[in-house]
Amino acid sequence: MRARSRVRAIAMAVGALAFLGGCTTSVLDGHGQLSAGPSGAPRPSVTSLPPAPTPAPAQFQDCRSGIKVGLLGLSAARLAELSFECAEVSVPLNYADPSGNQIQVVVLRVRDAKDTSPVGSLLVNPGGPGGSGVELALGLLAKLPASILGHFDLVGFDPRGVGLSSPIDCLTDSEQDRFDAASPDVLTTSGFGMAKALASQYAAKCNAKYGADLAQYDTVQTARDMDQIRQAVGDDKLNYLGFSYGTELGAQYLHLFPHNVRVAVLDGAVDPLYGPIESAAKQLKGFEDAFDQFANWCTSHDPCSAIGNPRQAVYALVDAARQHPLPAAGTTRRVTASLVLTAVSEALYSRSDWPKLGSALADAQNGAGKGLLDLADQYYQRFDGHYSNLFDAFNTISCNDSPPGPSDATIRATAQKWSHDYPMFGLNGAAGLFTCQQWQPDRTVPPLPTATDSSATALVIGNLHDPATPYQGAVDLTKTLGNARLLTWNGEGHTSYLEGSSCIDDYVDAYLLHGTLPPTGAKCQ
Repeated sequence: MRARSRVRAIAMAVGALAFLGGCTTSVLDGHGQLSAGPSGAPRPSVTSLPPAPTPAPAQFQDCRSGIKVGLLGLSAARLAELSFECAEVSVPLNYADPSGNQIQVVVLRVRDAKDTSPVGSLLVNPGGPGGSGVELALGLLAKLPASILGHFDLVGFDPRGVGLSSPIDCLTDSEQDRFDAASPDVLTTSGFGMAKALASQYAAKCNAKYGADLAQYDTVQTARDMDQIRQAVGDDKLNYLGFSYGTELGAQYLHLFPHNVRVAVLDGAVDPLYGPIESAAKQLKGFEDAFDQFANWCTSHDPCSAIGNPRQAVYALVDAARQHPLPAAGTTRRVTASLVLTAVSEALYSRSDWPKLGSALADAQNGAGKGLLDLADQYYQRFDGHYSNLFDAFNTISCNDSPPGPSDATIRATAQKWSHDYPMFGLNGAAGLFTCQQWQPDRTVPPLPTATDSSATALVIGNLHDPATPYQGAVDLTKTLGNARLLTWNGEGHTSYLEGSSCIDDYVDAYLLHGTLPPTGAKCQ
């Protein structure tokens, strides 16, 4: 389970971008990450590094022909007012050796012809790690108000290792099918061994393919890439909109480049004060609570109401799938216990997916697993039999951001506790603790993101019922940054901006356009 942006985009709206040699991607939302760094352990200071060379101005080229603009939800007249340009920004693979190997970060710029008084670029990130900012920028076009698109160039970038930017891609599609379907019970000796072996196999594949370069894909390096992008697009100050894990990127940028920021919106904050296990536990609690909200809805909505007690229905399906995975129409794949839980968690990110989950659970009780498999594939970004590289990027960056470990003993103890405290998702979540245990050891734990001397007061947004990035993360990030204002939404689902609250949207728009902060303690119902 991971955090992700709820800012929905249009699947498969990007085709082959010719100037990039035929690379492909899709317009999908991204996903967020668990906070790195052990709670209470000393955080590294920002290491003094050689100055990165000033990047050359980005050489934007028209790339409209590579975008399926008809899927963006815009009228022909509106599309005619927009230009779509792409560029590659060269950045150091390792900022400790800025004159060494370089990699290319892909940037998309959308410009409105009616922009008569530009404020600058608005750099956006959807979360992840692993979410594509190119996809997010396209998906935002139908949601952002005219006032924002009329004053900012909308700039999305695929972070290093993601999508079109030197992507990390460790597994074949068939291999990822096998890994995703695996359902080890780590409370048993055989399940514990299976989970550890799978993680070891996965890490070995990534190490064999990328070698020492694998360690250079982390949050701190990506935050430095953001400053290269800022310079390459010609902005004196950064204007930033980050969702979910994008708040961690934004917070690191504020920490590293406090004087280079005009405005920074951090929506759905990753908590900077907790290590991976503590963060995962809080997220599991958030999903358990979100399922209870879904269950209350389910009992009064057909066909979901026919499944009986929703929690018990899911437990029964998981137990049955451990013995006999469910068939799914149109495929030889089967819905395992892990995929049942993945499908459930996917639907809990957004209330709009509750009807889909209700129907899928009702069908599954009758032996048909296609609805659950579709939700699980949505979670894993599996389309037409192929995966995006989101999860390879997610694992790479998450593990590179984390300290070595945890130990086998810690995983055993955590599995026992989580299976008791979080009865729906805890045991499945515990198996994921092996991923970073088996990972390469060269890690860069992000420093605590203090930014008391920032040139801008950041706007941090927290949703009281956010399952993926619990509200306390927004409170803690606001305090940690030291120069930030907290805006609260009493809503449901993950993140807040552009998700149905005109109160939130008005506050954010005013901040982006004019730097006007909400009143202290502002809360939107």
